[in-house]
Amino acid sequence: MKIHSLHSWDVSPSKALNIQSHLRDRVVLNNSFRKINLIAGCDVALDPNDRMVYGGIIVYHWPDLHEVERVSSVRKLSFPYIPGLLAFREAPVLLDCVAKLQSDPDLFIFDGQGIAHPRRIGIATHMGLFLNKPAIGCAKSRLTGSFKEPGGRSGNFSPLQSAEGKIIGAVVRTRDKVRPIFVSPGHKIDLKTSVKIILQCVNGYRIPKPTREADRFVEATKKSHQSTRHQAASRTVA
Repeated sequence: MKIHSLHSWDVSPSKALNIQSHLRDRVVLNNSFRKINLIAGCDVALDPNDRMVYGGIIVYHWPDLHEVERVSSVRKLSFPYIPGLLAFREAPVLLDCVAKLQSDPDLFIFDGQGIAHPRRIGIATHMGLFLNKPAIGCAKSRLTGSFKEPGGRSGNFSPLQSAEGKIIGAVVRTRDKVRPIFVSPGHKIDLKTSVKIILQCVNGYRIPKPTREADRFVEATKKSHQSTRHQAASRTVA
């Protein structure tokens, strides 16, 4: 599938802020698709000690969520940890994964924020722009905004609002009496549809299957890579 190279990732934090401000004007927040056949769950794991970043994407048929393929990639970390600039640490390795895909997903779900972000351009939004695809941010915690606790039953949700009172996401209860998750549209999709899709993906768990399984995948990839590196280092010393 085509990846749109909108800017370099080798930039300073101040330049990264300028890039976000420039790109947010391109974001589309309505449904720009007719049918979804394939969805992809995306996640990243970090190894701060070795300064490595591991990305993984799993593609599923929609709506039965039968797996189609999974790909992974590994990179050296090249951007510091700065809240609000997650994409500059994680997007490059995910784009490496996208380049390996044999299928062409119609929609991507990211473990992170969409427009529920201080500058309205979280990783789901940023990646959605690079891929020119519908993207949803599905985060375990809030980055910005205020909300009232949703009802305690699965499927209950409440609006996540900016300081100006604008709705930027939803706080969604995916299991009865379990902590909610934070859903926000990234690109080419609206909030109502984003919440509906996430609720169709949870199948009894707190976290939707695409990102839940992607999380397990990248952790396994990380452990395997670490083991291989350590074995190689041991042979070198011996």
